[in-house]
Amino acid sequence: MKQTSTKDVKFTTVFQKLANRLPVSDDTVSETALTILREVRKEGDRAVIRYTKKWDRLDITPATMRVSEKEIQAAYRDVPSDVVKSLRYAANRILAFHRRQKVSGWTILKDGVNLSQRVHPIERVGLYVPGGKAAYPSSVLMNAIPAKVAGCKEICICTPAQEGIINPATLVAADIVGISEIYRIGGVQAIGALAYGTKTIRPVYKIVGPGNQYVAAAKRLVFGQVDIDMIAGPSELVIVADENATPSYLASDLLSQAEHDEEAVVVLITPSETLVKNLLPEMKRQQENLPRKKIIAASLKKHGLIIITYDLAEAVGLANEIAPEHLSLFVKNPRRYLKQIVNASSVFLGEDTPQSLGDYIAGPNHVLPTGGTARFFSPLSVDDFIRKSSVTEYSRAALKKSGHHLIRIAEMEGLTAHANMVKIRVGS
Repeated sequence: MKQTSTKDVKFTTVFQKLANRLPVSDDTVSETALTILREVRKEGDRAVIRYTKKWDRLDITPATMRVSEKEIQAAYRDVPSDVVKSLRYAANRILAFHRRQKVSGWTILKDGVNLSQRVHPIERVGLYVPGGKAAYPSSVLMNAIPAKVAGCKEICICTPAQEGIINPATLVAADIVGISEIYRIGGVQAIGALAYGTKTIRPVYKIVGPGNQYVAAAKRLVFGQVDIDMIAGPSELVIVADENATPSYLASDLLSQAEHDEEAVVVLITPSETLVKNLLPEMKRQQENLPRKKIIAASLKKHGLIIITYDLAEAVGLANEIAPEHLSLFVKNPRRYLKQIVNASSVFLGEDTPQSLGDYIAGPNHVLPTGGTARFFSPLSVDDFIRKSSVTEYSRAALKKSGHHLIRIAEMEGLTAHANMVKIRVGS
């Protein structure tokens, strides 16, 4: 990991690169995604089948595109029972947390004016679940459960099945949350199918879930045709630590984020140089025993950073400027600093709260803003799966009482027909 200090003359340059890390869309990737989307929109199933064969080495037909109920139930035979039990435990925790987010409408009735706000679930949503070499049943739970709590009537899943294989844990997770509409397609063609629809797949109104750079580009391109959750970037972890932090805990948390992929961002901010000296050999020791140590090494070399600050107040201030996906406070009395944290997607208090709790079983959603977008975006929640509409009702007496205000404003804007809508009713 690179090291710097807020006293270094080059610190501002180094830090600004970190703070402004939001990746810029690659033109080549966007052009490829746009080409595939256009073909899916024009050709439907034929384009989906063609690109599935090209990218996933899988021959499918419209009849075999959807995973059968028999396949879903058969997946339980290939997933250890204790893993199924843990997935159910995680699902219940996530459900309990997201149920607290559910909102209802309201009504104001006064002086002949009836105003209300109605809350409606999005009727049909599509979940993109990454596949390939890794399995992410936790992503199924995190994306599907808030949609279920919101009351979405139809939820479908698209997930790649490279060479015909869908990880059985993904199918089990889908069954746990009650989703049976699953398609063995991934990539840009899946996003296109969800957005535009084909003869086999009906279009959805919102697409959620992470994917590679091509999937991210496709989601960006179909936004407006459908809604999307966010454009997910590389995983991030910032840890603010004091001199009392345990090096072995720190090392395990930093390495856990670095193992996501080579682009993961891992940052330690601390005023303690002694802590850093004790941490580095511990990280090296733990890294040697991890299967993904090559990915970790690449991540740490490219995006790993240790920042030495004057004190903890300065460290917290820098964390706010970074606005990370995950922020851990390895400090004495972490709640003392919590009120000062305003830009972080998910905050973990104390060294007994490893960040991976948030990935799996704590309950809050792990679909989080990255790249500094925590400054203005929120974690995936029930709110992402609802729409709001307003209802207005005036009595004739109420219209007469307040209509002259509307007439003045409309005439001032030159919209006399708007003013006449009131005049013709109240006779003025």
